[in-house]
Amino acid sequence: MSEENELYDGAEELEENELIELIDDEGKIINFRLLDVTEYKGVKYTLLLAAEPNEEIGDDEVVIFRLNETDETLEPIEDENLLQEIFDFYQQEADEDEERENN
Repeated sequence: MSEENELYDGAEELEENELIELIDDEGKIINFRLLDVTEYKGVKYTLLLAAEPNEEIGDDEVVIFRLNETDETLEPIEDENLLQEIFDFYQQEADEDEERENN
């Protein structure tokens, strides 16, 4: 993915399952669906799923970007440990939400 990817309507207006077009390093457009936006340690992150078959990204692979609301951009995260922490945090939050809904 390219260094930064612009959001078209403002980050605060993102909605679940919304289609987001990002451009990879080769200039190819890749469509994603917004899974969720989560805040981890005071920073917002987007969790995206590929919207169509893609040789680079698996159907069940979650792609995470840092959400820069000031510049309305998605910023790539290079730190694999941070990516895993964010994903684990998101899963824990989702599990807790599901438990609350079932009780």
